[in-house]
Order: sequence, then C-alpha cells, then structure tokens
Amino acid sequence: MYQLSDYDYSLPDHLIAQQPAPRRDGSRLMVVERVSGKLHHAQFPDLPQWLRPGDLLVVNNTRVVPGRLLGRKPSGGKVEALILDFAEGIGHRREGCYLFNCLLRASKRVKPGTHLAFEGGISAEVVAARGDSYQLAFAGDADFESRLERIGQVPLPPYIKRPPKGGGAEDRRRYQTVYASRKGAIAAPTAGLHFTPAMLAGLRDGGLDVAEVTLHVGYGTFKPVRVADIREHAMHAESYYLPEKTAAAVNRTREAGGRIVAVGTTTVRTLEYAARRQGQVIAGHGWCDLFIYPGYTFKIVEAMITNFHLPQSTLLMLVSAFAGRQRMLRAYREAVAREYRFFSYGDAMLIA
Repeated sequence: MYQLSDYDYSLPDHLIAQQPAPRRDGSRLMVVERVSGKLHHAQFPDLPQWLRPGDLLVVNNTRVVPGRLLGRKPSGGKVEALILDFAEGIGHRREGCYLFNCLLRASKRVKPGTHLAFEGGISAEVVAARGDSYQLAFAGDADFESRLERIGQVPLPPYIKRPPKGGGAEDRRRYQTVYASRKGAIAAPTAGLHFTPAMLAGLRDGGLDVAEVTLHVGYGTFKPVRVADIREHAMHAESYYLPEKTAAAVNRTREAGGRIVAVGTTTVRTLEYAARRQGQVIAGHGWCDLFIYPGYTFKIVEAMITNFHLPQSTLLMLVSAFAGRQRMLRAYREAVAREYRFFSYGDAMLIA
C-alpha cells in the first residue's frame, strides 16, 4: 500500500467535469460507510439525512486569488504567471514592489532580470529562479490588489480544458465557496463548492454547528508524486489558521459525543495537524506540511465530505487512509461505472 502504483485507477476523459453543475447543490453524492463498506447513491441536497444533531461541520474559508496573469516578454513572446503565495507576499514590499513566488509558462526559461508586461498595466521583474518557481517583483502601489482583482484570472486546474466561462466572470463565482473570506489560495477547496447559504442555514436549524478554519491551498497540494514509494514524498507547507472559536467548538463537540465532519481534505489536514494526542485541537497559525497516507491514525476527524480525486494523488492517499485503500478503489470503480463526474467541478462523496 506504499507503492505509487497502488493508487492508480482508470478514468475515461469524458467523466472529468469541465463545467460546474447548473446549481451549486445539483451534484450527486456517494455515501461510503467506513465500518460496513456499504455504498449509497444520493443527491447532494440529501446530505442532512446522513448527518446528526450535535455534529460539527468544519469548512475551509480560504478564498481563491485571481492570480493567473497573461503577458509578454520584451521579445514579444507570450508568458503566463501564476502567483503562488499571495497571502504571504502581499505583506512584503521592497522598494515599492510586491514580491511573490510564481510559476511561469513561456516558450523558453525566463532569466532573472527580465521585465514582464501583463494585461491591465501590471508589470514585474524576474528577481530569481527557485527550482520550478520564480520570484517576481511586481511594481505596485496601494491599488495593486484591486487591479489584480480586476485583471487576474481564476487559475482553473489544467484538466479543465476550456476557455473561462463568460469571460471569466462565471468561474470567478462558481470556483469559490459561498463562505470564502480569507484571500490566499491558488485553488478552491472543492468539496465546499456544493454548499449554498440556504443549505448551511438548514443544517444549523437541524442542530448542527458550523465552524471555520483556513488553509490556503497551494501548489504542493497538487504537485504530482514522483517517487515510487509514497513514504518518500515530501508535502509542501501551506499556511493555516485555526481560530480559538473553532478550536473550542471542536473540543466541545468531541467531549459531548458529536462527530467532527470535515468539508474537504484541506480541512482534514488542518484539524489533524493541530491535533494533540488526547483528541483535542490547539488554536494557532503557521505552516501545515502534514502528509496523510494509509497507516495514519486519525485523532479528530470522524466523517469527511470530499470530491473524487486524481489517480496517484496525495488526496486519494488521504481518503484511502481514512476509509481503506481497497474500499476507496472499489468506490471509485463504482463511480466510474455509474458515470459520476470527477475532480474540481465534479460530484461529491461523504465518508462516514
């Protein structure tokens, strides 16, 4: 269960969702029972019947930054930049510039010292090359953040092979959870895309509480695993924040016998990273580099809402640790057979 090939499965291309469902809560829902292994097929609005009064739903409130910028090099060649660390970089100015680590896509490797001109009058100088990323100094004043909001594009995953919807406006709305509030992610915590304000209100009315954490989804979450033995893979650290209010709610719920229901793998990793042996979490902020794979003992999370993940991904390894690798692979084969929609804009799974 430690070989990368143990987490492969066959997925027809037509099952990779290219568009969100017409309604946020219009996706299907597969329910996987952790103890019995039984599978149930439902619709996402049916979720409340699988939850219990006294459960605590924990969501990730990170907000996707429209950090994909299109521009040109001095030669006229096209270049595309993706800001990786907006949440940290926006606070670090140097001589009137904002410093960010970025991914760059161009026909040739871009050398330090190169000046790049992006749409909307945004410009940057390549300061340094750092492995597979670059440090860019963006010329900017107090208006830089608002200009980025206007000009930048939402960085949709590479397996969504279509132009942005409605010139990008539709993806800006749908590739963002309704509770997103803290800017800093390069990708959405997609398990939360299915929730509507009405559904969250209904869950609260039904006796569930909802609490928030922040984990700014970074490049490391999606970076391919390139080692044959997954135990040799190193996760990139991602910025997290677990408020005192949320820590108190988690600890109070566990003491009262309720379940902690994590919405998304990023929420799972945040809670488990902040866990202590006695089954409580500690409030705080910092950098989470927790890699969860089979053999891990969960301390906090007792149920999980998630989407269907890429083959050989760390996310598939995490859900396999939670419910069992063979059980997850069987559920994925069932999802393929029943033509569930996969990945970011796809259908949902509840593991409980």
